[in-house]
Amino acid sequence: MLGFIAAQLANPPHENPPVIPGHDMLASHAPPPPAVAAMLKNACYDCHSFETKWPWYSYVAPVSWFVVRDINAARASMNFSDWPQDDAARARKRWGHIADEVESGEMPLANYARMHGLARLDARQRAELVQWAQEQASVVPKP
Repeated sequence: MLGFIAAQLANPPHENPPVIPGHDMLASHAPPPPAVAAMLKNACYDCHSFETKWPWYSYVAPVSWFVVRDINAARASMNFSDWPQDDAARARKRWGHIADEVESGEMPLANYARMHGLARLDARQRAELVQWAQEQASVVPKP
């Protein structure tokens, strides 16, 4: 019991840096349709943005260590709050990555979706999100 209490003192910081206006993907020059925006918010933004809604268990060690580590890794991999508005090649690559990960079923992670009902995407939702991401990748001007 004393070890559990002591572990609570070693909780990592739960950071949500400010979202810079105009840098968020949903505020881009080509925002997604409302249904796609809702899917992105519900299935992606908790891990892949600076708008994480930290659940109660993310403050309880040792679970907190894993949650914070996973969110930091997810943000490093893909961050909708730091969208490359001024870099067409990077944006095109990100759209392709999103389409691939969602189509393959790798995203959203099964563990996350089990605990967050709104993150569970059915086949129709996956197809809609994949199609939109592929369309975005194809319309981004090539250098």
